Amino acid sequence: MENFGFGAMIDKLKKAPKTIVFTEGTDPRILEASARLLAGTWLTPILVGRENEVWHAAEEAGFNIRGATIIHPESYEKMDEMVYRMSELRKGKMTEEQCRETLRQPNYFGTMLVAMGEADCLLGGATYSTADTVRPALQLIKTKPGNKIVSSCFILVRPHATGDREVLAMADCAINIKPTEDELVEITTEVAHCARVFGVEPKVAMLSYSTKGSGSGEDVDKMRHAFEKVLETKPDFEVEGELQFDAAVSPRTAATKCPGSTVAGYANTFIFPDINAGNIGYKIAQRLGSFDAYGPILLGLNAPVNDLSRGCNAQEVYSMAIITAALS
Repeated sequence: MENFGFGAMIDKLKKAPKTIVFTEGTDPRILEASARLLAGTWLTPILVGRENEVWHAAEEAGFNIRGATIIHPESYEKMDEMVYRMSELRKGKMTEEQCRETLRQPNYFGTMLVAMGEADCLLGGATYSTADTVRPALQLIKTKPGNKIVSSCFILVRPHATGDREVLAMADCAINIKPTEDELVEITTEVAHCARVFGVEPKVAMLSYSTKGSGSGEDVDKMRHAFEKVLETKPDFEVEGELQFDAAVSPRTAATKCPGSTVAGYANTFIFPDINAGNIGYKIAQRLGSFDAYGPILLGLNAPVNDLSRGCNAQEVYSMAIITAALS
C-alpha cells in the first residue's frame, strides 16, 4: 500500500472478500456501518442478536441490512460443536456446561465464531469494555506462535500540506499498563509490522524523558535496554532509543541530541514506556494536532479482533471494520 487510504484496503478485500462479526447486532451505529458495508460485496457483516430484534432495530433506524447474517446463541445450529471446541480450547479450565453458559454472552459467542473459522475477524466493544473484548480473544483465539502478549496501537492520520497524508503509529496506548523490557520488544516488532499495513515504512522511536543517556532512572534504563534487545533480534525496520519526543521528530534537535541517527528527527512510529504516556500522547496528537485516530488496533493474536470506543460513531465503526478485515 503506497499511501494510507481505505481505497487500497477495500481493493484488497475485493480480491479476497471477508466476513466480520459484530457482537452488538442491535446497536444503531453497528447497523448503520453494516448497511454501508453491504452496499459492497467485499465484507459481509455477521450480526449477533435475535433475528427479530435485529430486524426491528434496523427498520426503526432506517437501515437496509439485507444480506447480513444474523445469529443468536440460543438458535445457533452448531452450538454443540462450539461448546465442545471451546472446552477443548479452555483445556479443562471450564466444563462443557460452563462453556455453554458462557457462550450465551455475545462477546464469547462471536469470538468462537472466529476461532472455529466461521468468520474471519471480529469487532466489538461499542457497549462494553476493552477487557471484555480482549479476554475472550486471549482465551479462545490466543496469541500467535512466539508471542506472549496482546498489544495495541493507534494509527494517526492527517492531511499534509503537500496534499498527501501524514501517518503515524503509536503504542501501546490501550492494553499493557506497564510493559516489561521483553514486552516492549514484542510491542515494537508488532507495531512496526502493523505500520507497514498502512503504508508506513517504520522509523521507530523508543521514547523516554532521556535521549541517549542524557537522563537517568529506572524508566530510562528500561527503554534503553528494550532498544538494545530489539537490535539483538535483527529487526527488518529502523529503530532508535532511548529518545525524547523532540529528538524523535525534530531534525534540528536530533542533530544536537542524537547526531548521525537515521531515525532521530524523522520517526513515524512511537513506542511509549507505559500506558499513561501512550494514552496521553495519542490523545494530544488527536485533539491538538488534528489527527484522526484509528484504534486501538489489537496486535499479536492468531486472528484479527478489534475493540471500539464506547463513544464511537457509525463512521468509526465502518472504518475500524475495514481495518480489521484488511489485517486478516
